[in-house]
Amino acid sequence: MSAYVLVEVDIENPDGYAEYRPLAHESVAKYGGRFLVRGGKTEVLEGEWMPRIVVLEFDSLEAAHAWYYSDDYQAASAIRHQHSRARMIAVEGVAP
Repeated sequence: MSAYVLVEVDIENPDGYAEYRPLAHESVAKYGGRFLVRGGKTEVLEGEWMPRIVVLEFDSLEAAHAWYYSDDYQAASAIRHQHSRARMIAVEGVAP
């Protein structure tokens, strides 16, 4: 069953965060994931929420865990932590 990683990011230092992007992209691809949403134009439909959203898709929750806890992503994540604040979850999709 597919799994999705949902991330809400508040970028505090765009120049420093730019170093994180290619590393994250490479690590996601290496673990079989793909970006479904990465920043893009956001439109508020209700409330006062205007985050930067990232949505990743992996083949399974186990694949998402393998990516997140990999040395590759943890190295990228250390850079992200220096230049942004984020909330991140992994969730299984709906069974077909």
